[in-house]
Amino acid sequence: MDLMYTPQEEDFRARLREWLAKVLPTLPPKPSPDDWPARRAYDLGWQRALYDAGYAGVHWDASPTTRLIFWEETERAGAPYVGAGFVGLLHAGPTIAAEGTPAQRERWLPPILRGEEVWCQGFSEPEAGSDLAALRTRARRDGDDYVVSGTKLWTSHAEVADWCELLVRTDPAAPRHRGITWLAMPMDAPGVTVRPLRTLVGSAEFAEMFLDEVRVPVANRVGAENDGWRVTMVTLSFERGTAFAGEVVACRRVLGELAREARADGRWDDPALRRRLGRLNAEFRALWRLVQCNAGETETAAGQVPGVAGSVFKLRYSHARQELYDTAAAVLGPDCCDLDRPWVLDRLSSLSYTIAAGTSQIQRTIVGERILGLPKGR
Repeated sequence: MDLMYTPQEEDFRARLREWLAKVLPTLPPKPSPDDWPARRAYDLGWQRALYDAGYAGVHWDASPTTRLIFWEETERAGAPYVGAGFVGLLHAGPTIAAEGTPAQRERWLPPILRGEEVWCQGFSEPEAGSDLAALRTRARRDGDDYVVSGTKLWTSHAEVADWCELLVRTDPAAPRHRGITWLAMPMDAPGVTVRPLRTLVGSAEFAEMFLDEVRVPVANRVGAENDGWRVTMVTLSFERGTAFAGEVVACRRVLGELAREARADGRWDDPALRRRLGRLNAEFRALWRLVQCNAGETETAAGQVPGVAGSVFKLRYSHARQELYDTAAAVLGPDCCDLDRPWVLDRLSSLSYTIAAGTSQIQRTIVGERILGLPKGR
């Protein structure tokens, strides 16, 4: 596979780099990490700037390779992350683009791209995390609505979201993978209660969500009734296949910063530390090539939906990120417990990566069964 960029793609890179150099110095200061309404406004403001400049459509309308260039250049330039727009831009939006009706695409995609609406993800439940197909949130049909009751957990950005990509069980009698439906639920619907959850690093981007007889129009169903598991696999393919691409670039930047810090504080003289940094450099270079390879395969696939190779990437990236910030602790030495030092909070947040977006155990099962063809466990 040719992983080199074309002249047209390099021209896009140059124009994007020039625009970033001009607009980034004009941005307002970033709000406090704990002020989610302010963070929502900041993140949507950045998305609007991308839209006005003609770059918002990169997430869906451009080729996967062009998206990689976009993530590469915005991360290297220190541009704002998608933040509160993460679920809409990288999960729900691509799913609706691939599986939604023309009316659904017209209703939901433009507001996401213009930075007008935020989405959250209502998948996990107290007893259905890694085993997502065990979800119990029920939805019964009542005329033109589904009536939904249940509890969701780790609902990303729920406290500032306008919409939720919601998985519900519409046929309790069906085999558990076949009785699930994917709905777009308005967060201001009566019966929705959100309680923020504070994480180890002190942030509250997750929440519990309680649903008490919430009415969701049947028109908000993406895909057929009881076909939600297949639609969910589309969502998870985007989540595991391309959503972390910008973070690989960020990790490579952090790696360079760690090397400079180690040289400055004398820890570079430790050969074991140098070996760790060198191996991580090779690891993240290989991960970036894997991202490019996956993007190239997606570019030739029908519907441009990432394949199961995204699980290979997610599995290795999760562990590599943890290893990166463990190495950061070695570089910091006694300061690794100082929450005001760089990388310390990142090290704490990295602990979640072998759980988020499907645990490493789940990824190994997918790789074993769907790529290697191993028999399913009993």
